[in-house]
Amino acid sequence: MRDYFGKGQVAVLKTAPETVLEDHGRLLRLARYEEALPKDRETLLKINISWQTWYPACSTTPWQLEGVIRQMQADGYRQLIAAHNETVVVNAYVGERNNKQRYVTDKYGCPSWHLYEPEFEWVLYEPKKPLLVLDKVYPDGVYIPRCFFGRNVVQFPTVKTHVFTTVTGAMKNAFGGLLGNRRHWTHGVIHETVVDLLQIQQDIHTGVFAVMDGTFAGDGPGPRAMRWHEKDIILASADQVAIDAISAKLQGFDPMSLPFIRLAHERGLGVGDPKEIEILGYDIDQEPDWNFVQTDTFASKGQKAIYHGPLKPYEGLLLRSPLVPWSYFASNFYHNVYWYPFVGRKRVEAALETKWGQLFQSYGDGQVVMPGMEPRTVAVAAGGLLALGMAIAVGGYLFSRRTR
Repeated sequence: MRDYFGKGQVAVLKTAPETVLEDHGRLLRLARYEEALPKDRETLLKINISWQTWYPACSTTPWQLEGVIRQMQADGYRQLIAAHNETVVVNAYVGERNNKQRYVTDKYGCPSWHLYEPEFEWVLYEPKKPLLVLDKVYPDGVYIPRCFFGRNVVQFPTVKTHVFTTVTGAMKNAFGGLLGNRRHWTHGVIHETVVDLLQIQQDIHTGVFAVMDGTFAGDGPGPRAMRWHEKDIILASADQVAIDAISAKLQGFDPMSLPFIRLAHERGLGVGDPKEIEILGYDIDQEPDWNFVQTDTFASKGQKAIYHGPLKPYEGLLLRSPLVPWSYFASNFYHNVYWYPFVGRKRVEAALETKWGQLFQSYGDGQVVMPGMEPRTVAVAAGGLLALGMAIAVGGYLFSRRTR
């Protein structure tokens, strides 16, 4: 069993827009984060951008980022670096601006690294202990950014549900940063994958920490097309398993029933059983039940049919061949052409009337980007529909042959 400072402890506070920056300082001190993150090392701030458009509970909030940076700099951490990963469905350059994260990192002089750019070398990772699945998913080796070695990392997730892992948080936040643009290969074994990634983090980083935002929290078909809720809560921990477990418990799920939490707990990477976790600060037992529900989108139902359903035998053809762009286009079409303009935009407008929405709007130039049916998006989506139709036709043909 691995032991490290803060294992089995989670700091939790209730907060408000008027005090949220100071409350993040209190949160970090409550979690005694300085004992988890050595000051003589550079610290990567692993920002979450689940959508290049702002949507409540979807991506790292500007106050979450600012509160942590401000406190860390006050405590003597001078080498803080914002880290962004590549994704086939989200443009991180656009996302960091629309989510007002770039405004914060520029304000405090933190460089912004986009890890998929050519200047960042990806190197073969040699595991110190056997991995659960990554060596099988990537038989030619698991490659990770060289710049991650020998640096601290702080994960910046939000409290929300997820179509593949039920909830997502600190452990899943490493998914983008540590794996390249073929990480969708792991979706069929996503629970084991995020456990492997936590093992890798504990091997390569000099300190690991997480700060989770639940000012807005989201349930439904996360990480994007969710129902948002104001929950006024923030969490921090050096134990990514424990913070994810407490987030899951707050949402109304049994943490140990979630495979990624249970597996990480059993491997000694952290504490996933709430009965064994010490809560510092706010007594979460007095929190009213959230009763969150995890649901699917049309796109995620199709993906699950490939990962776990009747199309499983053709996963390689559909997701590891020239047909693979169909899945990217399907996701872009659903979220950006249909869901956001016709469903999400109204929810965003309502969220901007809340106290947290008004705080978000106050950052930067005070503008909030709310895209509509942009011609370019529609044109791209039309090409995606063609690719999707071809993929469905191929998948249907193969399935019909299989069932004859």
